[in-house]
Amino acid sequence: MERLFLTSSVSGVVKKIARQIGTKARGMRLAFIDTAAEVEEGDKWWLRDDRAALADVGFDVFDYAVTGKAAHNVRKDLARVDVIFVSGGNTFYLLQQLQRCNGLSIIRERITGGVLYMGSSAGSIIAGPDIEPVRTIDNAVKAPKLKDTKGLGLVDFVVFPHWGSDSFRKVYLQERLAHAYTTKHKIILLTDRQYIRVEGEMYRIEEVKK
Repeated sequence: MERLFLTSSVSGVVKKIARQIGTKARGMRLAFIDTAAEVEEGDKWWLRDDRAALADVGFDVFDYAVTGKAAHNVRKDLARVDVIFVSGGNTFYLLQQLQRCNGLSIIRERITGGVLYMGSSAGSIIAGPDIEPVRTIDNAVKAPKLKDTKGLGLVDFVVFPHWGSDSFRKVYLQERLAHAYTTKHKIILLTDRQYIRVEGEMYRIEEVKK
């Protein structure tokens, strides 16, 4: 059974996620794929927060980037993990780099085989069928060799992260909500205190109270 946890920001919700996974969460080997953040500028405090939060609840975290790696190396490396975590950043750049190493197929194979998937922001968006709905938000110019916009297809909806965040207020009011009415894809808005728990064909939105 496929299991996914899709978040806006994993640092604020990971304690509840760890409780739902159970005692086996402690010591699970987690690949922290931070490829999407490679083209982001400024202080990447959010990346550090996510990594620290995952380690704090007991995951055995190691950093992993797919950029520049051959497909056979990615397949071998991800065969050794219990959890695949994909961080936030630029969704289009992330998809481009995954396409280059056949990462989409490899990750799908691992999740189908029972490995747990976690996403934060871009990592949650790419789990859906297509990342095109966020084109007005993420800078697609940073992915000049992108073949298409098809995502992992692990779920049948597209996550719009950071709903309600002051930092994303302008983005939502001026661009993202308007675009949501033109896309053919199902959209789910998530606050930074919410996540989507997926188990097989079932999914539900969970919330962590402050």
